[in-house]
Amino acid sequence: MEKPASTRQLKVARELQKALAEIIRAKGMAAFDGALVTVSEVRVSPDLSVAKVFVSIFPSEKQGTVMDLLNENLHALRGELGHVVGRQLRIVPELNFLLDTSLDYAQHIEELLKK
Repeated sequence: MEKPASTRQLKVARELQKALAEIIRAKGMAAFDGALVTVSEVRVSPDLSVAKVFVSIFPSEKQGTVMDLLNENLHALRGELGHVVGRQLRIVPELNFLLDTSLDYAQHIEELLKK
């Protein structure tokens, strides 16, 4: 069982989420094959060295392409993140992008309820 996140982890995660959302928004939809990319959640490891970044992608047909683009540009995104939060954090965490499927799940439930 995982320990609940500390106050520091939650604060760092919130700052990382804001910064990454702004970085991705600034790149625009054209950089991500016309898809809308939203940073829905960030979870940080207890030592603050690894951040799991959950992204929601619309339309869902472009999820594979966008995830590939995010993972290909991982180094550049981490570098930009370092420029934004470098004064607050000693180490910029390693980023792991994961797909947030909660919207797809909600849509599936909605379709089931309509039947």
